[in-house]
Amino acid sequence: MRENFNTDKEILVLTSYPPRECEIATYSKDLFDALADGMSRTFSVSICALENGKSRESYPSEVKYVLDVTDQSAYIHLAERINREKKIQAVFIQHEFGMYGGEFGEYLMYFLYSLNKPVYVTFHTVIPSPEEKRLLIVRSMVTIAEKTIVMNKNSVRILVEDYGLSDSKITIIPHGIHPIESKEKASLHKAHGYENKKIISTFGLLSSDKSVETALEALPKVIAGFPDLMFVILGKTQPEVIKMEEEVYRKHLQRKMKQLGLENHISFVNRYLETPELLEFLQLTDIYLSTSKDWDQAVNGTLAVARACGCAVIASVNPQAKELLSEDIGILVDFEDPDQLATALTRLLEDDELRDRMGKNAIYQAKASEWGNVAVKHAHVLQSHVPGQELIFDLPEISLKHILKLTDRFGILRFSKMGTPDISSGYTLDDNARALIAMCMHLEFKKDPMTFLLMDKYLSLMESCQREDGVFLNSIDSEGNEHLQNAGENLEDANGGAIWALGTLVAHREHLPANFIIRAEMCIHRAVYWVKELESPRAIAFAIKGLYLYNQSHQYRHIRELILSLADVLVEKYHAVSDAEWQWFEEYMTYGNSILPESLLYANFLDGKEKYSSIAKTTFDFLLSKTFEGKSIKVISNKGWPQKGEDPRQEGGGQPIEVSNTIQSLQLFHQVFDEEGYREKMEIAFSWFLGNNHLHQLIYNPLTGGCHDSLEKENVHLNQGAESTISYLMAILTMEKAGKGIPFLQDASLVEYQDLERRLIGRNSKFYQKNKH
Repeated sequence: MRENFNTDKEILVLTSYPPRECEIATYSKDLFDALADGMSRTFSVSICALENGKSRESYPSEVKYVLDVTDQSAYIHLAERINREKKIQAVFIQHEFGMYGGEFGEYLMYFLYSLNKPVYVTFHTVIPSPEEKRLLIVRSMVTIAEKTIVMNKNSVRILVEDYGLSDSKITIIPHGIHPIESKEKASLHKAHGYENKKIISTFGLLSSDKSVETALEALPKVIAGFPDLMFVILGKTQPEVIKMEEEVYRKHLQRKMKQLGLENHISFVNRYLETPELLEFLQLTDIYLSTSKDWDQAVNGTLAVARACGCAVIASVNPQAKELLSEDIGILVDFEDPDQLATALTRLLEDDELRDRMGKNAIYQAKASEWGNVAVKHAHVLQSHVPGQELIFDLPEISLKHILKLTDRFGILRFSKMGTPDISSGYTLDDNARALIAMCMHLEFKKDPMTFLLMDKYLSLMESCQREDGVFLNSIDSEGNEHLQNAGENLEDANGGAIWALGTLVAHREHLPANFIIRAEMCIHRAVYWVKELESPRAIAFAIKGLYLYNQSHQYRHIRELILSLADVLVEKYHAVSDAEWQWFEEYMTYGNSILPESLLYANFLDGKEKYSSIAKTTFDFLLSKTFEGKSIKVISNKGWPQKGEDPRQEGGGQPIEVSNTIQSLQLFHQVFDEEGYREKMEIAFSWFLGNNHLHQLIYNPLTGGCHDSLEKENVHLNQGAESTISYLMAILTMEKAGKGIPFLQDASLVEYQDLERRLIGRNSKFYQKNKH
């Protein structure tokens, strides 16, 4: 968690908080951490912890105040202290009936009437058909609050229909869930002692409202057909229940288990589970049960987490379950109906394909509820009362975690199924060339032996793709052989990208082993004979950039002339189609757009002719006018390339590579023209990865270090392939470079590298020996 809070602007949250053990305390801690990790430059967050009586817990540093909820006068004194604290911009109240003192928590009203700061309220429970006093309290709270947050549509409906409130001040932000890094189910079964078992589970603080006995009564019929079934009941008893009746309900369940002869099919995990262990239990679960008999339950965080873990779900038909569980995610059953539950369990246990499909659909639906996304949504709500402060997204730590996961003995794999590399997808020249560029950029910040290892792999695959005539193939299958699809591909853009990567490598010669440079230059020498024949504008632009970088250390006249001749082709294309309304190189826009104007700047560096820089700036500004809208970026969609005269901005089909390329071009244009607007647009474009998009969802995955493949109209595509992950890495490295400058790098140690080279994975492979130069 980052500590660099903007301490001049603070949000105070009233809530129960760890080490207190309750679901809202856990919720509030997770929300605090997510805001701290992503929004610390916008505002800081502090906590007022709620306590029942005079006892005092040992709280973490973010807890600035403690409120005894049983003391009426304490509410007024707290409000007066907050009123005097100038840096507190707003107060955020986590609310559930029973958290605050008095009938229906009425003591909280003393605080609200005494406070002169903006207030936000999150209702964790919304009770339908309220008593008169509850109705008045809720109405008063919503009237005072700037915004009321609830977690589902049903809660909005109740507040409007039963409380007579307008929905104009109510917004929905779902209950947060932790991002899940997928783990292999069989290994989890073994680790927890459930080998060769089918697992159903339920979790949460135990109380009679959960109606677990309904599941027990259903099991005998199911076990008759599935004798390997195990029902795992996760979680300790609700602390408030313990105070009133000790372990009466758990003992009742244990007696029923024995009466039904289920001792070998039930496992009680009677403790408060920390998040990592809980997620493991849920990922080894085949079917999750939510048997609550509470019709009024407004929020079920346990159900949300189970979906995120990819569990097929069977749930009692309460309003939240009806809202969350479409028929392609789970099955709804009547309250306290063991026969219906047994039928639903049997159906899912018999149909592995259906169960697997439901689990995957659940993961997709749950994505919007990950804590990072929930934090972004809260930040957008809170921002309106942080005077003069726009949302500023923190740069995540740079991570090669997913890059390493995607890279095997040959190179970087093309695709990933969610976070799991897809070996069958093979490799492309495109991805490995781009990965090589990213490693050169990474080297500017961290001279790391692992970076050299990765660079060697990617360069080796590129070498193996080059034919005798100097042209590169693009596709290699999972066994390291030429893929048949090369015959049907237009290889120009991939070849242009290869020149860019090789030129980038040569430009970093002072920091690399000599054999890297020799190998890259050999590839370029074989390629220059066909470069002049390129026709694709993007291939030409990639080649210009790569040749310019390559020639920085050589100053070859024929390379200079080749670059300028290629630039003239782009100039001709521009004059052929541009007019006052369409200042572009083609009569449509596709992908990789920003490299076209960027490449003309490299030509201008060589020649100094205004025609190159003038067209570069004109076309780049035209592109920016089509892709930026206020404080957000909407990149050209791959759902249909816009034609001349059409507005290219649309929701869906936004790819990380487009945002990354734009950021890199913006950096160069900012350096050349020194216009602050370019630097501001870099920040805006990068924030697209962190939730500044039409879905307010992260495209970067902080858990895996990967990046999701695209932003669609209604969801984020959850696969994390090579192109998207490398593009994100290049984007954040560009942002770091722009923000911090480049540290001094010593030359790489050849002795260190040669020792690493002997330990490269796959050096004895038939592929490497066949293709080594």
